[in-house]
Amino acid sequence: MLGNSFWKNNKVIIIANTILLLILWIIGSVYEIDSEFLFYEIGFVFFIGLITCVVNHRSKVTVIQEVYQPEDTGKDEQWEKLREKEDFFALWTHQIKTPIAAMRLLLQSEEIDPGDCRQELLKIESYVEMALNYLRFEDMSGDMLLESCQLESMVKQVVKKYSTIFIHQHLSVELENLDGTILTDEKWFCFVIEQILSNALKYTKKGGVKIFARDIDNAREIVIRDTGMGIRAEDLPRVFEKGYTGYNGRIDKKASGLGLYLCKGVCEKLGHKISIQSQENKGTDVIITIYQDGLKNSDLTKM
Repeated sequence: MLGNSFWKNNKVIIIANTILLLILWIIGSVYEIDSEFLFYEIGFVFFIGLITCVVNHRSKVTVIQEVYQPEDTGKDEQWEKLREKEDFFALWTHQIKTPIAAMRLLLQSEEIDPGDCRQELLKIESYVEMALNYLRFEDMSGDMLLESCQLESMVKQVVKKYSTIFIHQHLSVELENLDGTILTDEKWFCFVIEQILSNALKYTKKGGVKIFARDIDNAREIVIRDTGMGIRAEDLPRVFEKGYTGYNGRIDKKASGLGLYLCKGVCEKLGHKISIQSQENKGTDVIITIYQDGLKNSDLTKM
């Protein structure tokens, strides 16, 4: 096996050196060159050829072991990531086409309702932001700035963005105990709140949303509570899986199962914890736990 590999890697060099040695021997015989000198000359060329073959063989084996195999592994990983992105955007396309179709119908009507149009436009903008953040998600650690952020300011910023939907659907919003700061990345934390609030508004037909904070042990919990249709007990363990929509998603037929999947990933990279408590027909609590002592070493290794 080794001999075959050595011959395969050095076939050209061996043949070339054999021809060169044969030529040297013929020239030595024709011109009656001293046999001792000819012996050393042929020996030197043979030795150089042998060294060349060994170096060439080892370099090719090294390339196979250290370059080709990792490249194959890398290619497998790249293909896996590519398939994951294809799956994501297939689901994303399914999700965004609904508000686009709704917007088209609204614009075709004789009396255009600006409120309805703004609501559908906001959904389109949210889905576009989701796609952009998904593309940034892999290199999130390079696009992350952890600092003390005003919790109330961030929450109000997101609520204001969705104020059109709150008004249009006649839903109330209540903010409580949001004073103080938390250690997080403002842009990514707001993205998580947006996704959770978007889900709450999607499945809440009456009542409203309450956002509040509470202190527990060495952590602070931010709770987004809605009075919506709730989540079935059998669906709760899988709500953070990519593409999983559960019973509510099958009824709604507009869900893609991407929002909570991204929320989970972002929270893990930020060192936060996200969980859901829900009862069917009674509402849902989405809880983001932020540790007061900042990120732990185990959290930093995930970035």
